[in-house]
Amino acid sequence: MPSASGTTPGKLPFVVWVLAAGTFLMGTTEFVVAGLLPELAGDLGVGVSHAGLLITAFAIGMIVGAPAMAMATLRLPQRRTLILALSVFCLGHLVAALSTSFTIVLAARVVTALATGAFWSVGFVVATTAAGPHNATRATGIMIGGLTLANVVGVPVGSFAGQFTGWRGPFWALAVLSGLAAVFIGRFIPSREQRVEVSLRAEVRALRQGRLWLALAAAMLIMGGVLATYTYVTPLLTDRAGVPAGAVPLVLIAFGVGALGGTTTGGRPGDRRPMATTITAAAATALVLFLMIPLSGNPVTATLLVLLMGMTGFTVNPVVTALAVHGPSHKGRIVARSGTPAQRRHDEPAQVPSQR
Repeated sequence: MPSASGTTPGKLPFVVWVLAAGTFLMGTTEFVVAGLLPELAGDLGVGVSHAGLLITAFAIGMIVGAPAMAMATLRLPQRRTLILALSVFCLGHLVAALSTSFTIVLAARVVTALATGAFWSVGFVVATTAAGPHNATRATGIMIGGLTLANVVGVPVGSFAGQFTGWRGPFWALAVLSGLAAVFIGRFIPSREQRVEVSLRAEVRALRQGRLWLALAAAMLIMGGVLATYTYVTPLLTDRAGVPAGAVPLVLIAFGVGALGGTTTGGRPGDRRPMATTITAAAATALVLFLMIPLSGNPVTATLLVLLMGMTGFTVNPVVTALAVHGPSHKGRIVARSGTPAQRRHDEPAQVPSQR
């Protein structure tokens, strides 16, 4: 029986899958550099540790840019915002793939991070609105699943391809695929879609809530430790553990599988006991990272620890995302694209920054 939103319970609109594909591309670009670090460093004439700034720059761009872009695009049509974000994302990869300057590639990474923040902040709202209230949770899960799948498939494939084509090959592929995604977004999101109208003052007022900052701080500390280690996982595996360069993508798949398992299993206990789940995941992640110091010299134990690092670290993701999204109270008004009030809803999520 169709719901009030016009969608059938259990059946998701095609646009949700298109948006999930966008999150897959953006999740891939965020992490793929970790598998290409030696190639990037050698081609751009910098040290491996210096090349790691390409991941740091993207992370900073997401931290600063996601909330800023969410507020900056409040008044823009959602369809136009998504197409613009994917277009900028595509252009950033084209510039990086054509450049021989580390500084330009670094700047391109910041720009693509800003585009990613804009896409995620709007994409989650579009997906849940299109899915309707009966399927909103499933739509959110599909969107997050696109990011998780990037760790399982996108990053290892990009790393493997980079060994044959050089680091520029995956960047070219991401540029082409994001351009195609922009076309699909323009085709499947109607020009008269509904959107949430929220004032900038309401967004700033929501940022005053301590619960939101507690969730963001937990995500920053836990994921910060995991991703800081993951940044240099390739030299750790090849130089310390003695893993052949050709086998590194397989270890990255292990990390992705662990992240998928953590994201999948973290939601259920997190719904019942969010604080206990977060503390347990944080303690387990700290233990795995500590064991990485004495046990990463063996390829078997190093691979196992990388898998566990993804599993324990990403367990906290669905918990803190739910706390951040559902903690603040937003009261938005759904209006048709023409601007005519359609209906009043007080549980509609406003544009939210990504909890990375």
